[in-house]
Amino acid sequence: MRKAIVTFALALLGASAGAQDWSLRAELESRRERAGLPALGAAVIIGGELAGADAVGVRAAGSAVGVTRDDLWHLGSCTKAMTATLCATFVEEGLLRWDSTVGEVFADQAGSIHAGWRGVTLAQLLRHRSGMAEDRRPNSLHAQMWALRGPMTDRRRRVVELAFAGEPEVEPGSAMHYSNGGYVIAGAMCERVGGKAWEDLMRERVFGPLGMESAGFGPPGTPGRVDQPRAHRRAGDAWTAVEPGVRADNPAVLGPAGTAHASLADWAKFVALHLAGARGVEGLLLRPESFAAMHEDADGQAYAMGWGTPARDWAGGTAISHSGSNTMWYCVVWAAPERDFAVLVATNCAGDGVAKACDETVWALIQAWRRGEFERAAP
Repeated sequence: MRKAIVTFALALLGASAGAQDWSLRAELESRRERAGLPALGAAVIIGGELAGADAVGVRAAGSAVGVTRDDLWHLGSCTKAMTATLCATFVEEGLLRWDSTVGEVFADQAGSIHAGWRGVTLAQLLRHRSGMAEDRRPNSLHAQMWALRGPMTDRRRRVVELAFAGEPEVEPGSAMHYSNGGYVIAGAMCERVGGKAWEDLMRERVFGPLGMESAGFGPPGTPGRVDQPRAHRRAGDAWTAVEPGVRADNPAVLGPAGTAHASLADWAKFVALHLAGARGVEGLLLRPESFAAMHEDADGQAYAMGWGTPARDWAGGTAISHSGSNTMWYCVVWAAPERDFAVLVATNCAGDGVAKACDETVWALIQAWRRGEFERAAP
């Protein structure tokens, strides 16, 4: 009996020592090395506060310049929840409604909009139920975006005409079809009522009030200087860094669908806003009913406005989640309003195995949170 007690005590001591040895940085480095990623970063929110954030690896493959906790990460389609939030600011001011239609907002372009599109609403655009679908054919909307020039508001005005010139192939409102173009149109709606480019409106109405000073658009960093993480493409068995520039991202006009970048801490400020909003906290950037509208799975498709809405046991119910990638970066966020907890993971590459590695990192950090590792690591 005594031997069993001693063995049990030693096991507990070993478990305690192992817990004390755990660190976010060590976890990230282990998973980065295992997956062969140039860099890997993560942030964790507990109780509305940033409980941990770190990054490991290098800014560019072949370089010895390491990433830092404050570096910038391309957020891809995680931008969509930001665009929905911008839309909500205009809804609260009465300049837009969730049921504002394409025909109403772009009335001066009615002659170039097919009648089948005029009843599409802002909510349908944000929930991917507008009838627009991703199309990568040679003359697709995405391909035509590359040729657009001039002020960004003029480019997005032209996207409205290109997107809605012909009859819808899918009946609006009938089904979910994930669409970057739909978010560009939603951003154009904001431009129409806000009188400025989506980028300026985002800075004024979302990034600024939240103190997201690092947030910007397009590939971060300066050509010729490894001053921020680089995007990466796979070249055989190795990663090749991509210099910041026009082809280091999607067309800039696609911004509302996925060109934002930010530091981990600033991205966490945005996620913390939605965690608090989902919990009904008052006095935030938006009213509780606006967050409820953005998080509601109104169509039974496990997707709301810029957020997936899967149910997870560890989350205590419905989580809000999204991933983002421009094919050269990857990031993912999982937030659990019922637990007041979220984990954000980002890397400066994309492709085979990258999403899996990031998802496994998310799960490892969820497990660490359950074990209380972040509380133990707090100063």
